[in-house]
Amino acid sequence: MTDTLLVTSVEEGIGKTAITIALAKAAQEAGTDVGYMKPKGTRLQSAVGKTRDEDPMLARELLDLDAEMHEMEPIVYSPTFVKEAVRGREDPEELRDRVVENFEKLSADTDLMLVEGSDELATGGIVDLTDGDIAEALDARVVLVCGYSTPADADQVLAAADALGDRLAGVLFNGVTESAMAELDDDVIPFLESRGVPVFGVLPRVQDLAGITIDDLARSLGADVLTSDAATDTHVERFTVGAMGGNKALDQFRRTRDAVMISGGDRSEVQTAALEASGIKALLLTGGFKPASAVLGRAEKENVPVLLVQSDTRTTIDRVEDVLRSGRTRDAETVTRMQELLADGIDIRSLLRLAE
Repeated sequence: MTDTLLVTSVEEGIGKTAITIALAKAAQEAGTDVGYMKPKGTRLQSAVGKTRDEDPMLARELLDLDAEMHEMEPIVYSPTFVKEAVRGREDPEELRDRVVENFEKLSADTDLMLVEGSDELATGGIVDLTDGDIAEALDARVVLVCGYSTPADADQVLAAADALGDRLAGVLFNGVTESAMAELDDDVIPFLESRGVPVFGVLPRVQDLAGITIDDLARSLGADVLTSDAATDTHVERFTVGAMGGNKALDQFRRTRDAVMISGGDRSEVQTAALEASGIKALLLTGGFKPASAVLGRAEKENVPVLLVQSDTRTTIDRVEDVLRSGRTRDAETVTRMQELLADGIDIRSLLRLAE
């Protein structure tokens, strides 16, 4: 019998992909035959889903699997698919059968199947295929990946636990800051466990897995880097928009950290204000307008990269939001680092039910 573990989450960009593949790698290294599946492809590059989800591609490469993409990702959950489903043109029963049939093919010669869920538990509800529904169809245990910032986050964890019911094997907190660790360990985890919600452990926030590098952001946006010497390996985790005058902008910029500032390329006073705030790590200028030479000179001196895109500000904001929400580029280095964190933070063998 193949043991099946479905990894899901309560929010986007929480590290679910890296955790899923890292667990699969750990099982392989322990001598277990492992398979991977992501029933609903959600990280698509086109509205109709012609470009496949990047996560199964990475899993196939790193786990050295020979499965076909349509088997690993039987449902392309594109905006077009959602529209058709809402109009009643997708058959939930046929979709469920498709998932189960492909799962059976992939799991035929494996001891353990890692199934990657969606970014949110509710995804798939319109065709009766939430992650809870899929766990039931595949007879899977579920690991719930969560972030943590305040005790109020326990509401979300409890709601997810109620939705998953007996399928929930446990919760794994990821990306927790050092300042939040004590409260989580001392108060929140004991509370959750008293409510019958098991917790596997807590993984710390580490800089090399947080946000995205400026270089990766530039590549994702197709942006030109106008500064020659400014470091682009710095990470940014959020963005701020320079939509007001210089003085008000400076007040806003000083309240943020690890951010990219987005503004029109002709807004010199806003760009200058951004360069005075230590929390602004890059300028992203829109509309194809190159900044004044004084701004570029100051940026070079402050070691702040300046990026330029042709798109308008509104479009650029949407694209940056999407890139940051998806997290840093998936690669072998990310998975290796996550595997190290898992080995330090939880009992992997127990979670995966691996023999000693």
